[in-house]
Amino acid sequence: MSDETKKKKRGGLIARGWRSVREAGTLQLISTCLFLCLALFLARFSWVLPGGEEPTPLTNAAERALYDTRAYLSADLVEQDDRIVLVVYDDQALINLEQRSPLPRDALAEALGNLDQMGAKAIGIDILFDQPQADDGLLIDTLRNMQTPTAVGYANVATNASDIVFEQQVFLEEFMAELEGSNSRPASIRLDNSFGATRIWPSIEPDLPPLLGRAMLEDAGGPAAAFADYEGAIEYRRALRAGFDEEVEEGVEADPNGQAEVEEPLFQSLSIELFTNLDPVVAEFVAQEIEGKYVLIGGDIVDYDRVETSFTSWTGFEPAGLSVHGEIIAQMLDGKVLPTVPSWALWVMAILVVASAALTALLEWPASKLAPLLVVLFVLFVGVPFALHFQDIDTYGLPAVGWLVAWIVAFTAVTAAARSAGAAQRSFAQGALGKYIPRDIAQQIIEDPDLLSLGGEKREIYVLFSDLEGFTKMSHAIEPEMVAKLLNRYLEMLSEVVLEHGGVIDKFVGDAVVAFWGAPIARADDAERAANAGYAMWKAGEDFRKEVAAMDDSLPKIGKTRVGLHYGEAVIGNFGGETRIQYTALGDSMNTAARLEAANKPLDSNVSASREFIERSSPDWWVPMGRIVLRGRAQPVDIYQPMPDFPEEHRAKLIEAAQLSESKHDVAVQLIDEVAAMHPDDLALRNYSSRIRNLNEGGAYVLG
Repeated sequence: MSDETKKKKRGGLIARGWRSVREAGTLQLISTCLFLCLALFLARFSWVLPGGEEPTPLTNAAERALYDTRAYLSADLVEQDDRIVLVVYDDQALINLEQRSPLPRDALAEALGNLDQMGAKAIGIDILFDQPQADDGLLIDTLRNMQTPTAVGYANVATNASDIVFEQQVFLEEFMAELEGSNSRPASIRLDNSFGATRIWPSIEPDLPPLLGRAMLEDAGGPAAAFADYEGAIEYRRALRAGFDEEVEEGVEADPNGQAEVEEPLFQSLSIELFTNLDPVVAEFVAQEIEGKYVLIGGDIVDYDRVETSFTSWTGFEPAGLSVHGEIIAQMLDGKVLPTVPSWALWVMAILVVASAALTALLEWPASKLAPLLVVLFVLFVGVPFALHFQDIDTYGLPAVGWLVAWIVAFTAVTAAARSAGAAQRSFAQGALGKYIPRDIAQQIIEDPDLLSLGGEKREIYVLFSDLEGFTKMSHAIEPEMVAKLLNRYLEMLSEVVLEHGGVIDKFVGDAVVAFWGAPIARADDAERAANAGYAMWKAGEDFRKEVAAMDDSLPKIGKTRVGLHYGEAVIGNFGGETRIQYTALGDSMNTAARLEAANKPLDSNVSASREFIERSSPDWWVPMGRIVLRGRAQPVDIYQPMPDFPEEHRAKLIEAAQLSESKHDVAVQLIDEVAAMHPDDLALRNYSSRIRNLNEGGAYVLG
């Protein structure tokens, strides 16, 4: 091949390489732009889409919860509203009238006739007359003769499909036609229950009469004109605390002296029975309560026609729909036309949110500098909606949570794009480190390489040492290829256990695995992780035995996996030179863990842990198994073994035996014998029963 041909070939390879880079960069740019568009969409429409639908249930639910919090905390505290009176029929009234539901027409007609004489400004009836009753004629005559402006509840199938069917609407239309030319006219009782609660006024529909409250104020000459096109938020109010009750009712918060604060109802509520069979004395009293007020008539029945509001998530209370109509009337009387945030302002805020996230990502600040900025942004994103709400601005549909989510999406997208050049290297490094240490620790090391600088430091660590019984002998009896296959599979299974439990693999010594917890980064639950890993490693060894047995009957039988666990001081760090280093732990704690593993064989056990280890982990499923002197050691070690399914009463006896071993040795022996007798197949307990009878002067059993 000529030099010219070689040059052309190299040029082609370089061109293809650059083309691949450009293509990868183009894909990265496109994906980043798509994520930024998604972030912009969330920042603008995380709650309500232009058509009124919810974009995603996740952000929608969070937005509703935050809105309800704003509404509750910013609500005006008011005394009982004396402009509105509720005339209700409750469960007791229906019982007295010998009727469950609906309210008897003759009783309603009598009540309306009496109310008409009491000087109310307007009367609103939150009842649908959509089914015939015997006294319909009497009620129609009463309504036609009303001198007080009266709004009669109306609904249709198109807007209240869950409350009325076509046949009922036909009857209701005929009923309303009988009222034409009188002071009684239809009024919509429809409420907006979008997203599970009544937070806003119902939309104005061309085929519906005015809303109940609007009709009442129009007929009474009240300030309804300003609300002719209003479809914003309902300005719910909270009642002032009126006093204290001696008995604390369920669900009512008590003060430090044991008394419950009583909340006065926002509206005076009178039973409809007061207006039937009217006694002259009672008539004079109720007339004073009715004169010059707006009267709403409807049900207040348990578990029927109840409405969730912006306050329900805070108070747990669902008022009757009649009360919501009362709040709407009060809002009109107060002139609370809540201004909304303009659409252009929401777009500007959405753009600022996404832009701030992109700029922050490009700065590539460390976490120490980034954290204060995140706190400021969080306070800003959440605080602005609260500030607006407290200024009586309608924040329904304001994407407060969307700003937070959009910022995170945009920041993540730009950060990924900015660091894409080194993504492959980081991925390789993390993958390589992840074979020895947990991925979260590997990532921290990649971000802060000084964690693995040459040198060492003393650390308290949890050490695990495991070994496979008889593997060396077995390796001489089978082909080297099979030895390598089995050993790799075994070490893979045990390594997965260590990494899944957040440990660091120190080294493999043949078939032995050495691991530790507490370095290079210590975590609060390292003790529990190590304890669980020790037991899980033994179970993984048992699974390996079954796997090999099922693989080939001709293979020698695999021995048990034994595990030793200890907690102590070690020197942790990188040892070696600039060309080759090893991150490892050195110290007596490593030797102790290895000797505890080896002690399992004469103890007829599988997993043994020292008292130092157990004291720092959760000991509920570990039982004491006596005190031993390990080979080559002078100081005795109290050992524990895992028994997750061991009866609690048997565990208690072993704990008592360990406590009495020195002071009342005979009693301790008896307790251990009792437990061993109840578990005849447990070789470790039988061994313990034998060892307890052969202790040295220090109260320990000497191995070997």
